[in-house]
Amino acid sequence: MPTHDPHPRSHSLSRRNFLAGAAAGAAVVALPAWPAVAAGTAGAGGAVLEDHPATEPSGTHVRSISGVNTLFAYGAVVPSFDGWRTAEPKRDYLRLDGTWRFAFDPDGTGLSRGWHSPDFDDRSWQSQAVPSAWDLYGTPGFGSLDGTDFGTGTAFQDGYAWYRKTVVLTGTWRTRHIRLNSLGAGYSAEIWFDGTLLGKHEGASQAFSMPLPESRRADGRHTIAVRVFRRASYLDYANGNTPVTDDREVPYKPVDYWPYGGLYRSLWLEGVARTSISKILVASAGDRLTARIVLENNSDSAFTGEVSFDPGAGAGRVKNKPVSIPPRSASVVGFTIDMRGVARWTPQHPALLSARATLSAGGKAKDVYDSLSTRYGLRDIAVTGEQLQLDGGQLFLKGLNWHEETAHSGRALTVPEYDRELAQVLTLGANFIRNSVYNRHPYVYEWADSHGVLVMDDLDTMWLNTAQEKLQTEQYGLSKAMALTMAWNQHNHPSVILWCLQNESEIDGGGAPVYRAWLTQLKEAVKTVDLSQRPVTWASSTTNDPAFDIADVIGFNEYFGYFYGASSDLGPAIDAVHAAHPGKPLLITENGAWAIAGTHGLATEQGTEEWQAQYLADHWAQVVARRSYVSGYTAWVLKDYKERAGYNQAYNGISVMGLVTFDSLTPKLAYDTFRGLSA
Repeated sequence: MPTHDPHPRSHSLSRRNFLAGAAAGAAVVALPAWPAVAAGTAGAGGAVLEDHPATEPSGTHVRSISGVNTLFAYGAVVPSFDGWRTAEPKRDYLRLDGTWRFAFDPDGTGLSRGWHSPDFDDRSWQSQAVPSAWDLYGTPGFGSLDGTDFGTGTAFQDGYAWYRKTVVLTGTWRTRHIRLNSLGAGYSAEIWFDGTLLGKHEGASQAFSMPLPESRRADGRHTIAVRVFRRASYLDYANGNTPVTDDREVPYKPVDYWPYGGLYRSLWLEGVARTSISKILVASAGDRLTARIVLENNSDSAFTGEVSFDPGAGAGRVKNKPVSIPPRSASVVGFTIDMRGVARWTPQHPALLSARATLSAGGKAKDVYDSLSTRYGLRDIAVTGEQLQLDGGQLFLKGLNWHEETAHSGRALTVPEYDRELAQVLTLGANFIRNSVYNRHPYVYEWADSHGVLVMDDLDTMWLNTAQEKLQTEQYGLSKAMALTMAWNQHNHPSVILWCLQNESEIDGGGAPVYRAWLTQLKEAVKTVDLSQRPVTWASSTTNDPAFDIADVIGFNEYFGYFYGASSDLGPAIDAVHAAHPGKPLLITENGAWAIAGTHGLATEQGTEEWQAQYLADHWAQVVARRSYVSGYTAWVLKDYKERAGYNQAYNGISVMGLVTFDSLTPKLAYDTFRGLSA
């Protein structure tokens, strides 16, 4: 059984050292410089590895504007991504979902052959739907139980692939500030507009936005070209031999979930006024609502006008404030609203409000430049002593880990597919989901908001080693950029109550200085931009984590009685963690076992449905017995899932640790057992 560290170490944050650009409190900041033309790379490693810049390629950083920490990437404020399904009345939208031209580039020579150029003839390429995962373009039986052909098909086509699409912009588009928004591409994506490289995004699960240069906003036809890269997991898939690693990627090595490739989430062009609202940040504390409106002036002239804020129906009067923004600058306007008497957001009654900010010149309706809305809920989440509390009441989380995929669509789920998958959370009586181990599509957070399901949001920082933790902390900065983006993009969702910083990453010896510095940086990142100051945790691989003192909620994965020890060891292990770190709540972030559907036998026989169900019940009972300081239990995992790694598989790369089968159709005994669990 793991031992426990009786000497927790001190920890403090210094946000002053974390900010870039203008000094804290500046009323406006100049927009960061961003190259009009960025250099592309041909990819020296072909299908195995891609080239990287010296630091992560988005330029993600924080600047303080009027005391509000504001996130920038690609030379602009990171905007709201609600436009994936909503249309603001003063904005133009061009949805890019649909048919694209597509071609694999196994030798990495497409760039040198001009595949990014608007003059390139792509008529011989395939036509493929976007969003979609290229894994499903040519892999018959991807979701089946037959693993005879595992290792073949486009599911195992790695390296570079290209997407191209021609669009037409007319009318008001030429007067707009235009950005290309994407909800996610795996693993990295470089985007060209009429042959000009807008930038490169790295990280498969997070949304990003790239502004278009003004020279590319003329009326007429335009060509968008996207080069996507996916690193090979192994050189030999059939036998799982020779893993491929890249210290700058996150995650850097093969992990036990499927790394879907391609443009698997929506893209769109968004045209806004040259002075516009980029983001609304809202946070509640008791009966007070704090709203911060982030504005951006992309013109060559100063803007003088007014910002109004409407907190939503029944939530108080509209408030107005004057604003003056120099050219090529960003500014923040703040409002504080008394919300007494307004319904609170709770899991039982998830009351949601819709706020709207409006930017106008002179305050007249006819002079409205831009408006932006956001949905939110009033609730306070806090750690008080040994309890995780919502509005002052103790929370106990009956949770599920889950992977975002279906046999039919891979990670390019449709809204009906999300509804079907997530409905099982409600059927199982869970009040909590862990987004293991990457950010989800925006619809997932919207669904959780409206259904009262609590969420722990996760990063892609899984199984990092010590060398990579050091590289990320001191040089490359991708894991920090991911943490900042997670907290910024999901900021307003009341369902999100915890930030998870990493999963089962390596701990160095001698006091773990590298590990602690890395986690300190990630915690600092989310706390810097989160007005609500949500608690942070992580899914440690051990109950003897030397950085538990840094966590607000101590979280760890445990597999007593499966990978090590006996199931009965869990209770004493929890007690030892509690004794070493009194005054902090604990959370089981993962626990589960495996069963092949239809395999029955004794509850002591590994691999049977009976064993999986009994295992879950035994661990739940030990957790619930300690609920005064344990805040919940998160089962691994809702559904069987695809992976390229070689363990816990029964057939065709499918791990069978789920409560239901990969096709979501067949529940195992553990499904009913979990549904019956009560605290």
